[in-house]
Amino acid sequence: MSEAMDYDAIVIGAGVIGGAIGFELARRGRRTLNVDTLPAAGYGSTANSCAIVRFSYSTAPGVALAWEGMHYWRDWADYLEADDERGLIRFVQCGMAIMLTEDGGHGAATKPIWDELGVPHEVWTIEEFRRRAPVFDTGVFGPPSRPADAGFWDDASGQHVGALFCPDAGYIDDPQLSCHNLQRAAEAKGGEFRFNTKVVEITRDGRRVTGIVTEAGETITAPVVVNVAGPHSYLVNEMAGLAGTMTIGTRALRHEVHHVPGPDDWDYSTQGFNVADDDSGIYLRGQPGNHVLIGSADPACDPQVIVDPDDYDRTIDPDQWEAQVLRANRRIPSMGVPHEKKGIVDLYDLSDDWGPIYDRTDLDGFYVAIGTSGNQYKNAGSVGHLMAELIAAVEAGHDHDADPIVVTGRYTGWEIETGQFRRNRPINRNSSMSVHG
Repeated sequence: MSEAMDYDAIVIGAGVIGGAIGFELARRGRRTLNVDTLPAAGYGSTANSCAIVRFSYSTAPGVALAWEGMHYWRDWADYLEADDERGLIRFVQCGMAIMLTEDGGHGAATKPIWDELGVPHEVWTIEEFRRRAPVFDTGVFGPPSRPADAGFWDDASGQHVGALFCPDAGYIDDPQLSCHNLQRAAEAKGGEFRFNTKVVEITRDGRRVTGIVTEAGETITAPVVVNVAGPHSYLVNEMAGLAGTMTIGTRALRHEVHHVPGPDDWDYSTQGFNVADDDSGIYLRGQPGNHVLIGSADPACDPQVIVDPDDYDRTIDPDQWEAQVLRANRRIPSMGVPHEKKGIVDLYDLSDDWGPIYDRTDLDGFYVAIGTSGNQYKNAGSVGHLMAELIAAVEAGHDHDADPIVVTGRYTGWEIETGQFRRNRPINRNSSMSVHG
C-alpha cells in the first residue's frame, strides 16, 4: 500500500459484490480501497456460495438485475480487461429447471416476468422433464417436511405437471476465484486492497462520513464508504450510528449446503442441470466428478438459526444433513444416502424480506450493499454497476430517497428500477422467498 491514507472511496468487504463495487468505482476513476478482515479476497461467505446463476425472481427489477448479471459472467474476460495469474473462472451454462406443481408455485410468479422482459425459457411437460432427467421421481411429496414428521415417507400425492427451464442459467465453477479475478481487475485500474484489516470505527463529521479506523489504530479517510460486509453488515451499520434507521434490517443466518455422490446410473455433472424443487424444499446443482450439491430453499419447516457472525457452530448439523439429503434421495432414489456427512456451513446476510438493500443511508457518503440473503452472488457485476451509478448520482446531488434512480444495464440496455432495493421500502410480506442458490 502507498503511504497516502486518503482515498476517494473505501469499500468494506472483498467478497464478490465488494470486489465488483471496488472495480466499478476504480474503472470510473476513483481512488479506491477495499478492506477485509480476512486474509484474501472471497474468503468469507462468497467462498462457500453454490454460485448458481439463475433468473427466477418474483419481481421485474429482481429478474432484470439477474439477467443483466448473467452477461457479465458470459463476457467475463472482456469485462475485467485484466489477467489473473491464477486464471479466470468458468461459467458452466448447464441450464436450470423449476419443477412445477398444479398450483404453479415460484415458477408461476416467474414466467410472466420472463415473458414480459424476454428472458429465453422453455415450458417442459412432465414427460419432457423425465426424458431429460430419467433418474428423478416426479411425484409431489410436499409441502416440505422433516424426516421425523409424520407423513415424510408417504407415497406421492400426485405428479408434477412439468418444469420451467431456462437454458442460459448455470453456475460459476470457483466462486472464490471470481473475487480474486475482480481484485486483479480493480488493481489494474488503480484500486487497492488490504486484508487482515478489521474496521472498528466509522468516522464522521456531523452528517457526513469521513472514513474508517482499523483495529491497528490507523485512520483512513474517504468521502465515500460502502458497507459490503456480508453477515457483519449490521455491525458495521451500528458503528456508523445507523442502527434502527432503516425499515429493512439484516442479521446473520446460519445455513448448510451438503455434498453427495451422484447416482451411479446418471452422471449429474455432465448430463444434469440445476433444479429448483420447492416441493421438497431443496435445490440441486452438479459438481465435477458426478457429485451433487444440495442446498436448502429454507422451507418453513426448517429452523432459522440467527447467530453471532463471529461465534457460531461451523460443524454440520446431523439433523439438517439428514433432512436435506433424504429430501434429495426421495427426488433421486438411485442417489442413495452416503454414510459420510460432507458439506459446508456458512452464513447468509439475511434481510427482513429476503431482498437486498442497495442504497444510500442517513449518513451522507455512507452506502450499503447488504442483505443479500444467499441469492445475490449471480448479480455481482450488475450490482457493482448499479452501486457505482447510484453513488455518482447521489454525490452529484440527486435525491435518491425521493426519486430512486433508474440504472441502464450495460449489456441489455434494460432500465432497472432501484426503488425495490431501498433501505426504507415497505417490507414485502408477499415476497416469493426463494433461495435457489
